[in-house]
Amino acid sequence: MNLNNKKIILGSNSPRRKELLAGLDIEFTVDTGNNFEEAYDPSTPIEQIPEVLSEGKSFGFHRELADDEILITSDTLVICGDRVMGKPHSREEAIEMLECLSGREHKVITAITIRDKKGHITSSDTAIVHFNKLSHSEIEYYIDTYKPYDKAGAYGIQEWIGYAGISKIEGSYFTIMGLPVHLVYKVLLEVTK
Repeated sequence: MNLNNKKIILGSNSPRRKELLAGLDIEFTVDTGNNFEEAYDPSTPIEQIPEVLSEGKSFGFHRELADDEILITSDTLVICGDRVMGKPHSREEAIEMLECLSGREHKVITAITIRDKKGHITSSDTAIVHFNKLSHSEIEYYIDTYKPYDKAGAYGIQEWIGYAGISKIEGSYFTIMGLPVHLVYKVLLEVTK
């Protein structure tokens, strides 16, 4: 991919996002300096929350971008019914989230914002995940073994629970993991023309 000598910055310390962006075979640095407080107006439509948060992270970046820099930020939310699930704050909250997801389908929406000195593009992708019914002991095993406190919805599809608990996905696996790389690639092609 020809980036026309642009320097790519990933504004996330998520190991999964680093791994996924690296999969595009582009060089990038990670800079997580940010002044954004992750909050949104309660009247924001649920489907738009990830875009609002992704843009907030982009514009909350701790410094001005240089002419040759492109910043990538992202946000992922799990939506079960009308409940929005971010990262769990405790073991109890993680258990409660997985009990809610167990035996049903839910949406995972990941938004990206790609910004340079000239402007920004924000876009999102949605995937549907179908969970098998999980027992309480399976949920506890997963949480105690994998400690998914840095993951929206309290799970990582690439971990044990994805192997044992997910029967079907509709959409991009990478969107569920936290970075819709097909969108990143498409937008980077547009902004580096």
